[in-house]
Amino acid sequence: MMLSSLIRFASFGWIKKLYIDPQFHFTYYGFQWVKPLGSYTYLLFIIAGFAALFVAIGYKYKLAILTFFLSFTYIELMDKTTYLNHYYFITIISLVLIFLPANCYFSVDAYKNEKIRFQKIPRWNIDILKLLLAIVYVYAGVAKLNSDWLLEAMPLTIWLPNNSNLPLIGPFLNESWVHYVFSWTGAIYDLGIVLLLLYKRTRLFGFILVVVFHVLTRILFPIGVFPYVMIISSLIFFDASFHKNTLSFLGKLIFIPILLFENEKEKVQHFNSLYKTKIVLISCFIAFQLLFPFRYLCYPNELFWTEEGFRFSWRVMLMEKAGYATFKVKDGVTKKEITINNSNFLTAFQEKQMAFQPDFILEYAHYLHDYYEQQGFNNPEVYVESYVAMNGRLSQKYIDPKINLAKENENFKHKTWILHFNDTITGF
Repeated sequence: MMLSSLIRFASFGWIKKLYIDPQFHFTYYGFQWVKPLGSYTYLLFIIAGFAALFVAIGYKYKLAILTFFLSFTYIELMDKTTYLNHYYFITIISLVLIFLPANCYFSVDAYKNEKIRFQKIPRWNIDILKLLLAIVYVYAGVAKLNSDWLLEAMPLTIWLPNNSNLPLIGPFLNESWVHYVFSWTGAIYDLGIVLLLLYKRTRLFGFILVVVFHVLTRILFPIGVFPYVMIISSLIFFDASFHKNTLSFLGKLIFIPILLFENEKEKVQHFNSLYKTKIVLISCFIAFQLLFPFRYLCYPNELFWTEEGFRFSWRVMLMEKAGYATFKVKDGVTKKEITINNSNFLTAFQEKQMAFQPDFILEYAHYLHDYYEQQGFNNPEVYVESYVAMNGRLSQKYIDPKINLAKENENFKHKTWILHFNDTITGF
């Protein structure tokens, strides 16, 4: 899936459009050093693509999955504008796979080296993947337990009517009751689907729900490969016999008899220092995944408004925000002031994302400071007049226009220059 996704990304010309053409890129705090590589960015995607292929067929697996993790994560970190939850999901799954013997059966490595062929592996190797997928679903469901989603059917009330031209279901998407049905169904689905997949009696029914839910999501919303990632990933909940039969069928298609990999060998864990270190690292990683999404509790004001602690917390499609931001740069000595045309520095997509995200606004303000300092401005001051509308509410002033953003620095502290949200959203 990742190989096809990378090919799709390149075929649409997005490498050039998103990473090469823009003169400025928004970065993640602590990873400002991660930058697009110019024309070599294509090479980075090629490396990630070959690594994905080698992981899929189990060839030089350990090197391949490490290469994929590093190259894909670098791609993800090159520009914060392209952040998506499923990119993060792919990154953490790739990281965990580095520690798992995923090439022990029906792989090129196992074909070439019978010493790594194992019929059985420790259960935790599978369960950890189930747990990571469960975190995505359950945390997404918990995040939907808020007044905007459940009591106002927001933002689906805004989004669903955009698909009213669809056959059969289109006319219903303008109905208010449909918006509430979709909202409540989405929350119940996310909270309950893992339980259905865990138990054998309900597993097939649960998987049918997974397919229906994500196919419908793909039809209604332009969210890329995420629905397919979740559908295929959910197969991890099926038992070994299902996967064995699937691989047997695949083996017949490519003339590789699955009997070649059959044996009674079990992968025995030796509790040496290396294994103990691996268990400690994985345990810390899981604890981090469980706790990190709740970091928003450390910040005041409304999470959806400030977005402090919003990313990397599995809050999927919970809000519709739009804004505009007018920047002014003032010479610190002469007080000469100019109004910035954002399109001179940002692409339309970058400007749209920047206008309602505080850390984007701050980073862009620092870029303007540095740029105009090079143009001869003395100690440039950067101010912004910004308004944001969220989940159907009227727009309100977003950033304190009296604050010189060039003097503010990015950190993990609360951004006091974000103006207070004039409404209340209850829930998680």
